[in-house]
Amino acid sequence: MNADIKEALLDRFRTYLDGLDDGDSGNEPAVMDQSSEASDLFSVFVELAATRNEVRAQARLTKDAFDQFRGVFDTLQASHAAMEQELKDARSRAREQNRAALRPLLLDVIDVRDRLVAGLNSAAPPLAAGWFSRWRRQTPTAEDPWREGLAMTLRRLDQVLADRRVTPVELVGRPFTPSLARAVATIEDPTIADGIVAGEARAGFLWEDELLRAAEVTVVRNRTAVAI
Repeated sequence: MNADIKEALLDRFRTYLDGLDDGDSGNEPAVMDQSSEASDLFSVFVELAATRNEVRAQARLTKDAFDQFRGVFDTLQASHAAMEQELKDARSRAREQNRAALRPLLLDVIDVRDRLVAGLNSAAPPLAAGWFSRWRRQTPTAEDPWREGLAMTLRRLDQVLADRRVTPVELVGRPFTPSLARAVATIEDPTIADGIVAGEARAGFLWEDELLRAAEVTVVRNRTAVAI
């Protein structure tokens, strides 16, 4: 509070006290008016001081609330990032578990495919139709439906594998790649460059970008490599 205002209030208070001591009834209304005015002014300053204190308290509460909100926001942001990472890890684990469960089934399907291919390759070619069969326009032999059934089944298995992004590895005629195949035999062929895959005993397969089954191949190994 200003020092002049304090001094004025004190002077008025002294005047009021002096008037009481003198017992002058004629001056009592003026003294009472001065006392009332001083009291009103004092009340105003008291209210101003209380308001200032209240504003300060509200400012502190607002600051504390803002600090708490910022802490909560930082916590929520950190929790959100942690949840995203956990969700990503859970998806990755689920994908690996699914692949681990599906891998043996795909290998079984490939094994069945190998048997079908071997059956088709070992089957005798259909005999030529005789004049009687040609005259009656009948099927030349009884082996055709059997071979047709094997071929249809093979195509169906290839489609099942393709739907699951399993594709055969093309290696014949290309340089031998240890990461994709195993050499089970070697041959000498001066017409083929050394290290080229000449044949395939068992097909290899990729599952997306991962090797599902390595191929078994025959590789050219010439004592003196001859370029074509």
